[in-house]
Amino acid sequence: MKILCVGLNHETAPVAVRERLALDARASARALRWLVEQPGVQEALVLSTCNRVELYLVVDEDSFPEETVMGELFRTHFALRQEQGWEECLYRYSFHRAISHLFRVTSGMDSMVIGEPQITGQVKDAYRLAVQQKAVGVVLNRLLHKSFNVSKRVRTETELASRAVSVSYVAVELARKIFGDLTGRTALLAGAGEMAELAARHLAAHGAAQILVASRTWENAQRLASTFGGEAVRLEDIAAVLDRIDILICSTAAPEYILRVDQVREALRSRKYNPIFIIDIAVPRNIDPRVDELENIYLYDMDDLQQVLKTNMEERQKELKKAEVIVQEELRQFLHWLGTLDMVPTIVSLRRRAEDIRKQELDKALSMLKASLSREQRETVEAMTQAIVNKILHGPITEMKRGERQGDASGLVNAVRRLFSLQSDEG
Repeated sequence: MKILCVGLNHETAPVAVRERLALDARASARALRWLVEQPGVQEALVLSTCNRVELYLVVDEDSFPEETVMGELFRTHFALRQEQGWEECLYRYSFHRAISHLFRVTSGMDSMVIGEPQITGQVKDAYRLAVQQKAVGVVLNRLLHKSFNVSKRVRTETELASRAVSVSYVAVELARKIFGDLTGRTALLAGAGEMAELAARHLAAHGAAQILVASRTWENAQRLASTFGGEAVRLEDIAAVLDRIDILICSTAAPEYILRVDQVREALRSRKYNPIFIIDIAVPRNIDPRVDELENIYLYDMDDLQQVLKTNMEERQKELKKAEVIVQEELRQFLHWLGTLDMVPTIVSLRRRAEDIRKQELDKALSMLKASLSREQRETVEAMTQAIVNKILHGPITEMKRGERQGDASGLVNAVRRLFSLQSDEG
């Protein structure tokens, strides 16, 4: 038995490749049903998010034609051709690395934004789908529940998720510090690109009541606004709606200021000087810096955010080391369980194989003797051959048991099964 992970993520593949491989729930279900019908595949799970596509498989390594199955899978279910360059983006992990990788993924340690919590829910969704398709068994069931436990421990025993490390997330976290609670607040995103979309997701997750989107391209503004049930605004009309806005996040490519100090002063007067929080993450800047001189205006630019990001990243790196200790602890426990799963039947099979060989060779030797042995002599020879077998088996069995105690039995068990051809012994 072998546990495999084959996939790609934001670090190994550009978005142009990732978007071609992304599978929705229906396509993932088809891929799961196909996988478990392939020779040597015992269990399967498909994890597909905007930043990664990964396959987790439990296979019989002696009967699993990996190259053939993987090639057919990507050709038929992902409709990819070899010349499109996706193969060089793939990584492949087995046993320890596959298990620890899943633990890191589920706990947010491998995410684009380290520590982000959404990935745990995405892994749970992938697991539920695999259960529905009857694609998981004893091993993946145990492995997935173990990964959820790792995620919980990382969240509760470290501060990995407590400090924002993306510009958009920092912007929303600063807004939360200013207002205390974003529930009921109205936000305007100037710009409809990736950073604006991430900011919109964070705002919605923290209870923002309404999200307005302004863009130089009206269609882009409408698209992003509709995604979050918001309102599209033309970029040149921002000043007209500013008196409704509590939070303004700017990330446009406009070559000049989109808001002047007099426009912001007028909006403040209209809203009875209730504060406005402004994050200007555009380069060049979208907001006249003199706006920061107005009372009840909180203006942050990229320089302000970079310092926060640097501090937060340093703190997260410290927490990442703590999280890695948790991963290694849980990995040892899982390997211990995995070893016990195969160890007892392997020892039984090993003894049976050795006993069959002993009897065959003893019978052959006795039949070749010219004079028959007495009962006492036969028992002596029988005891001698049993002692030889026991001495030969003592080392492998002792090592497997030692590995089981130390949580490292799976490699030894697999080696013994291969060396003594125990797979064929069991038919």
